[in-house]
Formats: sequence, C-alpha cells, structure tokens
Amino acid sequence: MGPREAYRYWTAIPTRFSDNDMLGHINNVVYFRFFETVVVQFLIEQASLNWQTDPIVPFAIDIRCRFCRPLAYPAAVDAGLVIGTLGTSSVRYDIALHAAGDQAAAAVGHFVHVYVDRQTERPVPIPAPIRAVYERFLAP
Repeated sequence: MGPREAYRYWTAIPTRFSDNDMLGHINNVVYFRFFETVVVQFLIEQASLNWQTDPIVPFAIDIRCRFCRPLAYPAAVDAGLVIGTLGTSSVRYDIALHAAGDQAAAAVGHFVHVYVDRQTERPVPIPAPIRAVYERFLAP
C-alpha cells in the first residue's frame, strides 16, 4: 500500500522542530506517534469514541512501520488510513504517511486495536455503531 488513492480517510499532522533528530529528519519513533494520531483522530471524528467513559475501549496490540523516505520539519504530514482487516473484536488500520502534497509515501504500516471490556480487559465484539464506521472505510 502507499498510493494516496488506496486510503479512505485523511488528516494533516503538523510537525514540530523537536521531531527532527540530529540528522535533520523526523526521528523514527515519531512516525509511530503519527500512526497513533491518525487512528485517534479517525475514531474521534468518525466513531465518536470516548476513551474516558466508554465501557468498551480499544487496546493497541501491534504497530508496524516501513520507512520509505525521510520526512523533516517544517513539512506537514498527510496521514491516510483505510481499514485493512475487520474481525470480531479486532481491527487493523492500514496507514500511509506522506509529506504534504507528495504522491509517494514516506512510510507505510499498520496499527491494530482489540476491543476490550474496560473492567475485565478481556476481548469483546466491536460495538455495532463503531463496526458500521469501520465498514464504511474498509479497503476494497
């Protein structure tokens, strides 16, 4: 994955001067923060998820990133997301990061959530309203 047209949800993420490392590009660990940012933004905007009060919440269980080309401050990042896999209690978000306006991805990867009961922290089915959102953003 990686071409812009493969992703169904987009958000812009500003970079900060402190994101750069001593080599003058965004530090590798910051890419994982960008992955989390696009997932959280998607859930807030599209699914109205409330981590503080919802009885069923997503736990991150797997995050992977393949670096393709460096990003650097002050360029903004365009973060694209599509639902790659939708299970009973889990969802895999496929993600691409692009320098603002670039066609080629700077990084691609995925972020996996498992939905759990807040009290027991045991997996439970994804709530129907959230599942409906995921289905709208499923990869073809």
